Amino acid sequence: MPNDELLKLDNQLCFALYACSRSLTRLYRPLLNKLGITYPQYLVLMVLWENKQQAVSELGEKLLLDSGTLTPLLKRMETNGLVERTRSMQDERKVFIKISKKGKALKEQALAIPEQMFCQSGLTVEEFVRVKGDLKDLLKKILKQQEIPDVDE
Repeated sequence: MPNDELLKLDNQLCFALYACSRSLTRLYRPLLNKLGITYPQYLVLMVLWENKQQAVSELGEKLLLDSGTLTPLLKRMETNGLVERTRSMQDERKVFIKISKKGKALKEQALAIPEQMFCQSGLTVEEFVRVKGDLKDLLKKILKQQEIPDVDE
């Protein structure tokens, strides 16, 4: 590919992923507005519906969010009564996030969202499985590239 072609927007994987991500998030918006939550809050709730309680650091690892992004998000969620934050008795630097009754109650309303999103995607089941698998593989490769190699390796 000629050098000029390398810088064309249509040839960028990052832009294709960015545009898809924004478009998918836009599809989620009306569904999540009915629940009174944002997409990042939905992600946090999904983790907590599965695990009930998480350390902020574990939550950040699962969602690939740093504490500078996650902390204000969790504070807003606490203010809205969706989660409860508590400090560890053993190590006050460690903060745990627990889903509240209000947060648990949203799970029933959210159960229809994945199917609605699938229908809006226009993908077949096979395409959905393939695309999700390809994206997970890409993420693993990118994260592996970001790791700092051991001095001994």
